[in-house]
Amino acid sequence: MPYYNSRELAAIALFSALWGVLNSIFSPIVFSMFGLPILCDMIGFSLLSLTVWWVRKLGAASLVGLIATAINFIFNPSGVFFLGFTAASIVFDIIAWLARYGVYLKKASSTAITLLSISVVSAAVAGLIIGTYFMAAPALANWGGVLGWAALHAAGGIIGGVIGTALVIGLVARGMPKINVNR
Repeated sequence: MPYYNSRELAAIALFSALWGVLNSIFSPIVFSMFGLPILCDMIGFSLLSLTVWWVRKLGAASLVGLIATAINFIFNPSGVFFLGFTAASIVFDIIAWLARYGVYLKKASSTAITLLSISVVSAAVAGLIIGTYFMAAPALANWGGVLGWAALHAAGGIIGGVIGTALVIGLVARGMPKINVNR
């Protein structure tokens, strides 16, 4: 039996495409208007939260990040900063796996706290990587250096985590089951 069934692969493909396309189209516009990396985090971490809740297998969030990175490079070849989000999706995946999906996704309150916490930590990792390797020093100086840039991403992670958690709780309230109910 394969590790991912067809429904899980479809969810991974859907969330990857959504993240890659939305990020490559709208995030550069928002960043050029406001100079803030918030939209990248909002899109990414809300979709990673949905992925982890829906699939609940190690590697799902990492696959979403890797595929979204490929899509992003197709539409925006100069967007190498997105590699920070690739690493963040792997961090998201590992932390969610360590938190044990079956334990923290049973109640709405624990789902909200856990997904929000994982989103903030992962977004900060993305900010650290992007600030360290891909940002120019003058741009970083405007935001307090690498740690300030990581804090901006963490704020985006809060917003993305809230959106993802709200979507998950809304889907559960409407009777939407996770993909594989036999776990």
